[in-house]
Order: sequence, then structure tokens, then C-alpha cells
Amino acid sequence: MNALEHQLSYPLGDTMPETGTTLEIAPGVRWVRMKLPFALDHINLWLLRDELDGREGWTIVDCGITSDETRAAWERIFDSELGGLPVLRVIVTHMHPDHIGLGHWLTERWNCRLWISATDFNAARLASSSTTGFGGDSAARFMQSHGLTDPSSLDKIRARSNYYASMVPKVPESFRRILDGDVIPIGPAGAKHDWTCHVGYGHAPEHMSLHSAGLGLLISGDMVLPRISTNVSVIDLEPEGNPLPLYLGSIERMRALPADTLVLPSHGKPFRGLHTRIDQLKAHHDERFAELMQACAERALSSADALKVLFKRELDLHQTTFAMGESIAHMNALWHAGKLSRAVGDDGVMRFSATSSGRRTAD
Repeated sequence: MNALEHQLSYPLGDTMPETGTTLEIAPGVRWVRMKLPFALDHINLWLLRDELDGREGWTIVDCGITSDETRAAWERIFDSELGGLPVLRVIVTHMHPDHIGLGHWLTERWNCRLWISATDFNAARLASSSTTGFGGDSAARFMQSHGLTDPSSLDKIRARSNYYASMVPKVPESFRRILDGDVIPIGPAGAKHDWTCHVGYGHAPEHMSLHSAGLGLLISGDMVLPRISTNVSVIDLEPEGNPLPLYLGSIERMRALPADTLVLPSHGKPFRGLHTRIDQLKAHHDERFAELMQACAERALSSADALKVLFKRELDLHQTTFAMGESIAHMNALWHAGKLSRAVGDDGVMRFSATSSGRRTAD
């Protein structure tokens, strides 16, 4: 949790929409809050009043996971919150299950198009039909190679071979591509606002946040969250991946947006203090890098060993899986920067040590 959260401001206080209802944030912009079956127990979704090809209606931004409860909550919203108007399109910030999960159902329900980056669309299609990177034997072997050796945890990871597909059983057959810098006019006829797409890397392959200068709003997706740091992980699909510098560079580019922008995050409450939060997140990762460097100077550490450095609390299996990905991401970043060397021990586990050469060792 963010110990410096008091530096941010929450214009709506503790006011939040109940499941199956909406709360107006700005003219034509409504907040939807859906439940998630995890420790992170909710996701924020957004409804934007719109007109497309001469039809009045609504644009949905992000979908929620595939579940009967989420479908039922959407149906209550359709019945009572849309003023009898249809959904015209569904924009998805990225391919993670809580964001794209019900995309297939929503686009079929309303006979409308999914708008998403091409990379995330194709990644979702792959993940929905593959065991690589989201559980199963490959993920278990990868975690084991980085020091996760508890037999029970590994068995559970192997058993989660359909983890992504269970929450994203189907991805729409077609989509409309959105790119960094695209400007999407959204709003009713005569009252449209331009929403500019801002690409973000590190958390997802090609995450898109949406900024409206006219409304002073940023739908940040998962790139900037007020209370928790964004998950930035390495998975077995790209073992030498280096997503953390990509993530930090992405949020640094968001500093070009006005400091008083009202940020609409996917988790947590709408807040002001975008530049402050960027500073906090960068400082957070700098601190973690420094702690890992000190620990690896004392002895060689696996990424599983590093969990105790990075996380000061007990983790359940779901959290451990994400935490291992984050730990490997931190280790890989320091290795790519030449600050750590790495070697595989006789036990098959990759361990990292501080290096004074400043150069990455070949392996």
C-alpha cells in the first residue's frame, strides 16, 4: 500500500458506485465498479456518453472478468442507467482478464466493435488458447528455475494451466486497432471531446490510457494506481524480458499531462496528483533496486529469495505468482543494467550477485 497516499487528493472522498449502478464523474462520464474474486477485490470501468455513425449511445471502457455476477451487474446497468440507449463500442485498455474478460459477451450482446491495441488483441487470443505464461508446466518450471521450490505451490501452478482462459474463455473475432497518439472523438452529437491514446509498456504488451484535455480526465487503466504499485512481471514466455525500464519510461511520459488531471484508475478511487504519484512510483522502484543491490552484495540470491526483500508480508499463491514475476523483473532489470551477474547453480536455480564491473555477464 502507498504510505504517501496522503499526498494525493480524492475529490469524491469515499463516495463509490454500488455494483450494478453508476456514478457521474463529469458530464457524460460515469464510473462503474465491479467485484473481483481476488485480494484486489474490484475493478473500475467507465461509461462514456457517445454518438457513433449517427447513432446516440454509450462507449464502455474495460469490461470486467467473465462471471455470471459481472454479467448480471452489467444487465442491471443496461436496464436502469443508459436511458434506453445502446452500447456503440467497447474500448479495452489492455488484455488482462479483468479488463478484456467480458469483451466477447459485451460486443456480441450489443453487436458492436472491440477497440484495442493490436498487440494486446493478439496476446489475448494467444493467452486464451495457450498454457504458456499463465500457469501450467511451463510456468512451474520457470518459477522453479528462479528458486520457487515448494512442491505444493508448484503443483498448484501446474494445475492452473487454464488460468487465463477460465476468465477469458473467448476473445472477439475482430477488432478495431488503436495506436499511440490516436485521437478518438467521444461524446453526444454537438458535445464531443477528443480522447488521446497514450501507450504504456511493461504492465501489458501495448496498454492504452485515454486522456481528455477538454474534460481534464485520464483513464489510466493499470499504468498509474493511487494505492498500489502496478504489477510489472517477467513470465516464462519471455524469460530474459526487461519490462521495468519500459514501465518507468511510460509513466514518465505521462508527466507531460497537466498536474491537476483527474486520474480515473482501474483500481482505487479517482484522484488528483498525477505527477506526485509518478514521483512516488519511481522512488518506490529505486528503493527496491537499492535494497536488492545491498542484499545481492552480501550473497547470491534467487528471485524467490528476493521475495523477502521486496515484500514484507505473507503472500498467498495468487499473490506469490505475481510477486515472483515482479521479483524476476527487478532482478532482470539490474542484470540488464550490468549491476548484477547471474549464474545457474548445480540445483538448476538461477541466482544473482552484485558485480563491480558495471557490465552484464554473458551466459
